Amino acid sequence: MGCEHVGMLDHISIQCADVAASAAFYDAVSAALGGGRVMDFGNVIGYGTSGKPDFWIGPQETGAGFRESHIAFAALDRASVRAFFEAAKAKGAEVLHEPRLWPEYHPSYYGTFVRDPDGNNVEAVCHGPELNV
Repeated sequence: MGCEHVGMLDHISIQCADVAASAAFYDAVSAALGGGRVMDFGNVIGYGTSGKPDFWIGPQETGAGFRESHIAFAALDRASVRAFFEAAKAKGAEVLHEPRLWPEYHPSYYGTFVRDPDGNNVEAVCHGPELNV
């Protein structure tokens, strides 16, 4: 049986100081990107967009102190990037960069960066042009 390859990452997991606070944050921002909880084991929660969890949160169990992670979520369009930003702000996230073009990456790179409740740098990015709907 072969493995289906659909992207660079299969899944990522981060440890959180306060799982409930992080779950509230990721519930809001994942919904803005068309996703949500697909598995919930109480203190370990998996998020995804198609029934398969590709992003997990759980309690901090290893290491001492803080180690920042950068997580970039794919957005379907620029409107989703803006919705992610608004959802994050509504949850009290620190704004690192408001939604904008980042031409130093490539001409259509449109992203926003915020801090989650644990201080991680979380991004939503769209690599396509603005859609006129």
